[in-house]
Amino acid sequence: MLLPTRGHTEIYVVLGSQSLHRGAGYGRAPGPQVRPGVRLGIDVGSVRIGVARSDPAGVLASPLRTVRRGAGDLAELARITAEAAPVEVVVGLAIGLRGTEGKAAAEGRAFAAALAERLAPVPVRLIDERFTTVVAHAALRERGLNSRARRGAVDQAAAAVVLQGALDAERATGQPAGQLVGTGSSAT
Repeated sequence: MLLPTRGHTEIYVVLGSQSLHRGAGYGRAPGPQVRPGVRLGIDVGSVRIGVARSDPAGVLASPLRTVRRGAGDLAELARITAEAAPVEVVVGLAIGLRGTEGKAAAEGRAFAAALAERLAPVPVRLIDERFTTVVAHAALRERGLNSRARRGAVDQAAAAVVLQGALDAERATGQPAGQLVGTGSSAT
């Protein structure tokens, strides 16, 4: 299932039995390769944290689970990370439509810093997450899920969109996407 997005990019994320791909280069001859290894994607919300996992080849992101935000969330994410043994963890950064960072981005950066400290030596990267929740809601709505059913799955689906974007960006450039937590460069 393909969804049009800003700039006519296609979105492709595994959602249950259906799939969605993100990346304008889908279907073309391969360019730069993605580093091998499982990656985790994290979509941090005020109530829930969505978690997604890639395949070992770094081709496809799939929703994994939802973690309740609050006491014990970092410990649960550390447990999930230890179980998955990823080469890196990608955390969505809530950048505004005009490219500015507000309160949500500051909270996301603080969460990513705490997570990076907890997960060391596993690298944690921040990546622009604009429109991921909107895309996830649309894909779940297209699957026929009502708003109550979507609530439980949208965070995982948004994490999968974030992670797929990072995988596709690395495949296009040959470089890891986003900002390594603790560096001064901006998220992409």
